[in-house]
Amino acid sequence: MTKQTILITGASDGIGAVYADRFAGRGANLILVARRADKLEALAARLRADHGVDVATIAADLANPDDLARVEARLRDDAAITGLVNNAGIAGETSFAEADAAHLTGMIALNILAVTRLSAAVAPRFAASGAGAIVNITSVTALMPDGFTAVYPASKAYVLAFTEALQAELGARGVRVQAVLPGITRTPIWDAAQLAGIPAAMVMEVTDMVDAALAGFDAGEVVTIPALPDMAAYDAYVAARAALRPNLSLARPAPRYL
Repeated sequence: MTKQTILITGASDGIGAVYADRFAGRGANLILVARRADKLEALAARLRADHGVDVATIAADLANPDDLARVEARLRDDAAITGLVNNAGIAGETSFAEADAAHLTGMIALNILAVTRLSAAVAPRFAASGAGAIVNITSVTALMPDGFTAVYPASKAYVLAFTEALQAELGARGVRVQAVLPGITRTPIWDAAQLAGIPAAMVMEVTDMVDAALAGFDAGEVVTIPALPDMAAYDAYVAARAALRPNLSLARPAPRYL
């Protein structure tokens, strides 16, 4: 990946930091985006020393419109950028009946709006060149909306559907698009008390998750589910969904409604 430049959001720790290390190990230059400038600079210094790559940092809160606009401008204007990893996101949601509206608004801004606008900033240039890659980190909760809280799985379901739509449009023009659906992963989004109550067999180490995601990317997968033993199960799900399409929009209501 020499001569490639990858912009990674949520890059100061967890999944984003491991992606940064792995891409740097492949020879890519990096632009790291996160809220904490000190943590970004510490990571950037280590990656420069360990891998000899160029690493720039942008301290930005992507839920803030002005900060989001700065990163959008960098993606639009910097022709060296050949890849985008949309990793930044938050959870921390309570039950919907007890939810804080401001927190939900911030979650939607970061998990949905930022992913959409950053992808939109880079897509025209990637499509015109017939190259480039967009990797969107979503979640297995996108496939189980009744198994978690309300807004977080919905936001991740958006990212999954958005990625599939991008693949349909941009894939035909030479752009690589991938959705990564981690399960429970040992990152700062989970505190020790939360993880202590979860069976160890359900918790993946972050390095294993990212390495599996990159193996899926290398294999050309559009959807990568690191924990799923057999992707044929997901393919069957997609096939069953596709089988509904001929009957989803018809001139008359179904007989059961008449």
